[in-house]
Amino acid sequence: MTTNGGAARGMIAVDKIGTQVLFLNPETFETEVVLDGFPKTVHELLIVPETGLAYVPIYGDGIHGRNPNPGHLLSIFDLNKRTHVGDIDLRPYIAPHTLKLGPDGLIYVTCENSAVVAVIDRATHKVVDAIDSGSTNGHRLIIAPDGKRLYTENEEDGAVSVIDLPARKLLGKIKAPEALAGITIADDNRTIVVVSDESPSIFLIDAEKGEVTRTIPLEGAPKPAQIARYNDDYSVLAVSAVGGDSLTLFFGGFENQTTLMLGSQPMDMVYRGDDLFVACQGDGSVHIVDLPSRKVRKVFQAGKGCESLGFF
Repeated sequence: MTTNGGAARGMIAVDKIGTQVLFLNPETFETEVVLDGFPKTVHELLIVPETGLAYVPIYGDGIHGRNPNPGHLLSIFDLNKRTHVGDIDLRPYIAPHTLKLGPDGLIYVTCENSAVVAVIDRATHKVVDAIDSGSTNGHRLIIAPDGKRLYTENEEDGAVSVIDLPARKLLGKIKAPEALAGITIADDNRTIVVVSDESPSIFLIDAEKGEVTRTIPLEGAPKPAQIARYNDDYSVLAVSAVGGDSLTLFFGGFENQTTLMLGSQPMDMVYRGDDLFVACQGDGSVHIVDLPSRKVRKVFQAGKGCESLGFF
């Protein structure tokens, strides 16, 4: 999730550990509304500001690679009323994980155990198609800024699936040296950044060449990382390490990096102006990183352990 530096009406947090969805005051960060009663477990987050809705997958009661009771729902939230207003049943597709809004206005979500990317029409809230991802390990996805390609990071496969988005067709896979945990793409529509699940490093893939062109160690990160996210103008790249309690920031490319130690198990994050909010699911903390100074300026508590955050 990213946002600009303007005023926000609200803040939403997905409490994976507490199996809740929280609405927070966007200035004081106090929890104002708690929604619960969800199946295990709420996971990631997509906010669509123009419709006033947010979407949260119900992944299942396990973790990637060990999810014995996979979920099949995508929960819908009214951001104005701050309520859970319904669910989209994705069956026969199961274990929904990362979701993104495509340039065509459709929602694309990885369904790990089904080896597809499900396609959802927001007008009807129905599944209208499913794209072969080529892997039951399809974990996270990213859509290129120009909307021509969708890429899935296939964790244990150590590969990235390449999908022609307008044609909804799997074109092939790009092999990485190690198992993967996260993915993003630069604004050149060509440089794919994937996060190693085996070493504290990231790999740069040239999408046109279809190969890894560079390995970059995460300096000061004690363990492998997981989530990679650019800010709106692509001047900052943040990489969080759930196992190492660290956050690595890249400024203006890949030559200038800083690693900070945060709370327990930092996961997803949201940019807001010069601040980066990082959710730590291991201890329920949210760390606000001041990007110009590269320091944590504030820590607050939200739920038992949030994975995803967003402003609206």
